[in-house]
Amino acid sequence: MHPFSYTKAADTRQALDAGRDGRYIAGGTTLVDLMRETVERPRTLVDISGLPLREIVVTRRGGLRIGALVRMSEAAAHRGVRALFPVISQALELSASAQLRNMATIGGNIMQRTRCTYFRDVTADCNKREPGSGCAALHGVNRTHAILGTSDDCVAAHPSDVAVAFAALEATVVLLGPDGERTVPFANFLLKPGSTPNREQALRRGELITAVEIPALPRPLKSGYLKVRDRQSYEFALTSAAVALHISGGVIRQAKVAAGGVGTVPWKLPAVERELIGRRPSDDLWTKAAERAADGARPLQHNRFKVELLKRTVERQLRVVGGGK
Repeated sequence: MHPFSYTKAADTRQALDAGRDGRYIAGGTTLVDLMRETVERPRTLVDISGLPLREIVVTRRGGLRIGALVRMSEAAAHRGVRALFPVISQALELSASAQLRNMATIGGNIMQRTRCTYFRDVTADCNKREPGSGCAALHGVNRTHAILGTSDDCVAAHPSDVAVAFAALEATVVLLGPDGERTVPFANFLLKPGSTPNREQALRRGELITAVEIPALPRPLKSGYLKVRDRQSYEFALTSAAVALHISGGVIRQAKVAAGGVGTVPWKLPAVERELIGRRPSDDLWTKAAERAADGARPLQHNRFKVELLKRTVERQLRVVGGGK
């Protein structure tokens, strides 16, 4: 047992003051597990579950602001979320178990750490857990690991489903810190490993996530999330695809596409988007665009299958969202 102190913040100012030297906790569905496994040993836990960050707001122009402490189940069931961006609801409903979705928060979900077995095994080499120790996954069992955004120091895949939807929709993370509020594009919030895999988010010391904002997009907009996994219940993605398409006058005017289960962060697919924009939906277009999904992939010994699986997953979801079968 590693001792730690616990405090419950009554307001955001108290949370920020305590958070300078501690870790924030709300639902606890990730951090508590990591503490049990001694992967993380925070000296101070700052309980923020009582803060007023539980509101979902539909903006005038048709965007969303989702408070950081909104439960996953609450966001998935919200009428505005389901109507405007089904891709978010679907990603949430395909995540974890019903019990976990009733506890886990949106802010905690995008902050969750990898499910890489070597990261969670404190006897294994892991640069993410212990910088400079090496990466056991490079030459170990790496079937579920990333093929995009990897480095010589880390190949761990990011586990979140809803983060893939946020990446596709080009969301923004709202942060509150000792120096005030700032916003960070979602694409810049989660960091690729590079030579510092232990640094996972673009957070400054003591900063608190207060909301995730999704911009308004042209209408009509169709969106959806497809997740491919080893079993249908309570499992992380081998590959996934979040797709949102604005089709007007028979032409794709805007395309937002991202993949999960294959990247060290939720992986935006701009090459796929470029293939789609300005063209008319067709079977050939879906196939051609999906061929670009694995651009830059660096598969490992056991996960080479993910290259083709990713292409098929993206193609399938483009067909579904674009009006095909």
